[in-house]
Amino acid sequence: MSNFKIKSVEEYNAAYQLSVEQPEAFWDHIASHYSWRKKWGKTLEWNFQEPNVKWFIDGKLNITENCLDRHIEQRGNKIALIWEPNDAKEKAVRYTYREVLKEVNKMANILRKLGVQKGDRVCIYLPMIPELTFSVLACARIGAIHSVVFAGFSANAVADRINDSGCKFVITSDGLNRGPKQIPVKAVVDEALVHCTTVEKILVVDRLGWPVNMEVGRDFWYHEELKNVNDQCEAVEMDSEDPLFILYTSGSTGKPKGVVHSCGGYMVYAGYSFSNVFQYNESDVYWCTADIGWITGHSYIVYGPLLMGATTLMFEGVPSYPDAGRFWQVIDKHSVNIFYTAPTAIRSLMAAGVDHVLAYSLHSLKALGSVGEPINEEAWHWYHTHVGKSKCPVVDTWWQTETGGIMISALAGISELKPAHAGLPLPGIQPILVDGDGKEITGNNVEGYLCIKFPWPSMIRTTYGDHERCRINYFATYPNLYFTGDGARRESNGMFRIIGRVDDVINVSGHRFGTAEIENAINQNKKVIESAVVGYPHDIKGQGIYAYVILNDYEENNNNQTRDEIIESVVEYIGRIAKPDKIQFVTGLPKTRSGKIMRRILRKVAEGEINSLGDTSTLLDPLVVEEIVTNRLTTSD
Repeated sequence: MSNFKIKSVEEYNAAYQLSVEQPEAFWDHIASHYSWRKKWGKTLEWNFQEPNVKWFIDGKLNITENCLDRHIEQRGNKIALIWEPNDAKEKAVRYTYREVLKEVNKMANILRKLGVQKGDRVCIYLPMIPELTFSVLACARIGAIHSVVFAGFSANAVADRINDSGCKFVITSDGLNRGPKQIPVKAVVDEALVHCTTVEKILVVDRLGWPVNMEVGRDFWYHEELKNVNDQCEAVEMDSEDPLFILYTSGSTGKPKGVVHSCGGYMVYAGYSFSNVFQYNESDVYWCTADIGWITGHSYIVYGPLLMGATTLMFEGVPSYPDAGRFWQVIDKHSVNIFYTAPTAIRSLMAAGVDHVLAYSLHSLKALGSVGEPINEEAWHWYHTHVGKSKCPVVDTWWQTETGGIMISALAGISELKPAHAGLPLPGIQPILVDGDGKEITGNNVEGYLCIKFPWPSMIRTTYGDHERCRINYFATYPNLYFTGDGARRESNGMFRIIGRVDDVINVSGHRFGTAEIENAINQNKKVIESAVVGYPHDIKGQGIYAYVILNDYEENNNNQTRDEIIESVVEYIGRIAKPDKIQFVTGLPKTRSGKIMRRILRKVAEGEINSLGDTSTLLDPLVVEEIVTNRLTTSD
């Protein structure tokens, strides 16, 4: 299945050269390793002006036939999915490829029975239970477009996503386990639907055995519907460019944007990148700790591993429950060989102390991965030394929701490693650095804005219902280039080091939030006139959220009660993961005479760099900056 896997530096160099010189021939070869109902007639058409990108044109396929059906003959009895529950005392569940196919077919038949058709959008708001994987694949099997929403978002955030994509169907559960807590889930959907008009049916998975509101004719229990379907379901033929899924990500405006990925190109790149970055072998057990509500879970829990016939582990819980040794206990329990997690998790486990790691052997590990944000050197060394026992390569992967798959990374056990450096681009990826005018910066030991100059199969096709937003966000900043929104440095050896976001997006624990989205939630509080949000370095989360808030009555409302109310508002409108770490009440914000907030100054204050604020004399009211600096919150506040 994976004889396109690179096995040496020489093979990488040859593959990369071919991918640049003959990109269509290169991707033709990669795509030929998958099962197609009809081969594509033309490999690529593209321009970055509109933008309009099409791969494997007129090719016909179904991605689930590549994830499941084609493995049945040789791998039917191989474990495809290991599910490890939140409670360490609850029994883990293992599914073979044959069993996963049957479960997916049954779920697909239920969806069809409820009226789901090709092209319909299905919102999936589920915890990390096997039914989440089955739901994703069942939608893909019948040609429905899945939109997975992280089961930690608020009712308002769920409603926004349902309304934007016009979802007719929702798949959810009664509740979920997260560490020591049990959290309602169906109740959140019910609250969201007060603001939605398109949803016709809801399928509810019984996870906790809780009684929940079930509306007759609209709500259906999954376990009841299973009694009325069989385990055979023919996959719907899809065009290579048909949408596979929508995944919402925050941007620089308050409204989340629905990133659309296509069936063919996404499939080709998800499998290819998984096989090469992690150097997966047939007998390996692979574990990505992400939630399927994020792109990492889509590409590297579900699609990438299953496309390559891998054994993928799915974890319901959190790294700190019942104690900070939970990750390491799971690794030993299931003899995990490849482990892929986020720097924020690593830093939190570092803080808990090394004894939690030393209590386990971790002898099965042979490769480690990092995802979500650049990993700092201290965390890299701790991860490599204590988890990897100084023998496991650490692949520090750079990519985005919009890219669909890993773009810049070491290849485990093959590439040179350098702490806090993503590494070299994968074959087929052509990154460049540009200056503020869009002029390419050549050579090494240089910094600039990271752009991609040539299309790759899994790249974003559009933002759902608003193609102009896609163009403006990713293709308008620099003509004929995809702009990543990140700054980067290219070192002397050609390796890339990602510096971080250069737009108004905050990366909290690997999850991106637009500043406008958080500000909008803060401004819902009646005591608030205006707010401005920036990110600042956070030891655990990578970036923390620092909010500057103008109150309508500063003297009366400048208190902890108001702070608590603002946090509650953010939790209600977005979710707990987006709550501000620091809230500073101010009487004004640094603005230009045209009214633009100077976030550069606010970032400097939040970061404690108050001696490098630059010239503030051109501001509408320079004295505002002095007040903000005087009253700034430090890391100890």
